[in-house]
Amino acid sequence: MSLVRFATAEALFETFPELSQKISVRPNEQFPTKFLQTLLTAGKVEDAMTFCAYLLPRREAVWWACRSARTPLGHIAEERVAPLLAAEAWVKEPDDEHRQTALELGTSGHCDDPLTWVALAAGWSGGFLVFGPDYSIPMPQYMTARAARTAILISALSVNRDQRPAWLQACVTDGVRLAEERP
Repeated sequence: MSLVRFATAEALFETFPELSQKISVRPNEQFPTKFLQTLLTAGKVEDAMTFCAYLLPRREAVWWACRSARTPLGHIAEERVAPLLAAEAWVKEPDDEHRQTALELGTSGHCDDPLTWVALAAGWSGGFLVFGPDYSIPMPQYMTARAARTAILISALSVNRDQRPAWLQACVTDGVRLAEERP
């Protein structure tokens, strides 16, 4: 069962206008996963990764970021792993309690750590950006995609420079698999 919610790449860009500033290739009428393949074939691996982050539903985007961040890090020290575990717990049980835990760990984490960003991806998956008695703003849809993308880009820095394009391509392939069928 496909999780792709958009009929065309263009429809995804219309839903998330910021993509026009992040992706160098203009969208077209291709089915989104076909557009991803076109980006990969053209060597636009970072563009494909960005497109994939926005294509995936929030839960799958967080799972994808967790899997992608975990790979290059290898063994993660116990004192550093909590944000990743919180994001994975939210993926398994996407309730507000798990989201809040991930958000707290993400907001207290270091901005250069991909595990901080996977926690933020889960934490920003719902709830409110601003919450008050008279004024509340729901979390914008794009926040999870932004955090997932950032987690993967920072994780890429742990990969040997020569191997980064292949690693990012493997991440995108994994993301496409998540989009095309339920794990």
